[in-house]
Parts: sequence; structure tokens; C-alpha cells
Amino acid sequence: MWPLVLARGAVAFDFLPPSARLEKWLRDRREPRLAIHPTMPILPAESDVFPDTLLAEDGPAADASLRWWAIYTLSRREKELMRRLRRMEIAHYGPLIPRKTRSPSGRVHVSQVPLFASYVFLCGDEMSRYRAWTTNCVSRCLEVDDSVQLVRDLRQVQRLILSNVPLTPESRIRPGMRVRIRSGALAGTEGVVVKRRGGDRLLVAVQFLQKGASIQLEDFQVEPIGE
Repeated sequence: MWPLVLARGAVAFDFLPPSARLEKWLRDRREPRLAIHPTMPILPAESDVFPDTLLAEDGPAADASLRWWAIYTLSRREKELMRRLRRMEIAHYGPLIPRKTRSPSGRVHVSQVPLFASYVFLCGDEMSRYRAWTTNCVSRCLEVDDSVQLVRDLRQVQRLILSNVPLTPESRIRPGMRVRIRSGALAGTEGVVVKRRGGDRLLVAVQFLQKGASIQLEDFQVEPIGE
């Protein structure tokens, strides 16, 4: 028969008298057991613009000699394309916004998702566009004719995202009154008023894509813009 070996301080349950067994069983039930869950690493948010000053008033976007392309990526390859463009030091912008999801266990996870699915905007020359093709993330490139309007639109979109106001992606532009925010952190931002259940929203769009993002108007003072 094998000898019974116990760790120091341990008590073999089977060798306890019946009354002690009952007491230990009740004590174990009363003491809460700590649930051990694997710790999910918290990853830093990825940058969606390179360089950081791309859309600044005196940034690279102000260089009239540079061209803009709307790059349509392969499915779910927007972030990978931006990582590769960043390593190549090619100027680009692919707006990312936070999205909250909840796991079956109730844990909330926040991820950064593209505002414009499958689109990344590239700023550069013909060689920059060619190098983007070599990333194996690109489906097609659409050259932007009105780069001035595009930069203006992208600046407004970036400003909305940086303000941390709740954004709703909009798949298409709807007709409505054009207005400008009069005061606050977003003063000067222009857009189109669209109606949704629960109140009016201000749609800030990228005209080239006919897509944009909208915010609730109830917290902002606006003024109409004459056509």
C-alpha cells in the first residue's frame, strides 16, 4: 500500500471524523472561489494618419504638387495597408473610430474600425501609388480630381473624430440644409442636416466617396450657409 504523503499544513479529508468533514464541507461552500480569467493584453490604438501633421494647415497636404488617391483595399485589409504604408513612409489617412462590443461573459472590448470600409486615402506621387500596389492589399486606386475639396472634407472628419463626440457612419449623402456649427470645439465645421429618429443630425461627408459621419445636433448651435 502506498504511503499517504500530505503537504505541510494539509489535512486529508477522508481521515477527518464525520463531524469535522461536515464542518469543512460547509466552510468550503461559504468561502467564495476566485474565478481566474486569462488577462487580455491592452493594445495601444493604431495611428490612422501618417505623418501626424498630414492634414495640418501647413502639413504635406498643403503641397499642391502632391496628388491624392482613394485606395480601395481588399476585404478587411485597411489596417494592414496603413501599417505597410507607414513602414514605407508614404503619407496616408484612413479614419478609424472606436466600436464597443460585449463578449458572452459581459466583458466590453473596444476596437478601432475604419469609418470608410475598404478605403484609405494616399497622398504622394506616382511612385507612392506604385509602391502601394506592391503591398498586396489594394484592389484598385481612384485618383481624386478635386484634392482641395478632399483635404477640406478629411480635415473636418478628422476634427470630429478627435473631438470624441459619438459618431454614426453614413453610407450616403442625403439632401438637406447646409449649416455651420457656430461655437464650441467644433466651431466652423460645416455639413448637411439629416433627420433621424430621435432628432436631427449633422452629416459631415467626404464628397468624393459620398459617405461620411454624423453627430447629434442638439448640443450644438448652428447657422445656415447660403448657397
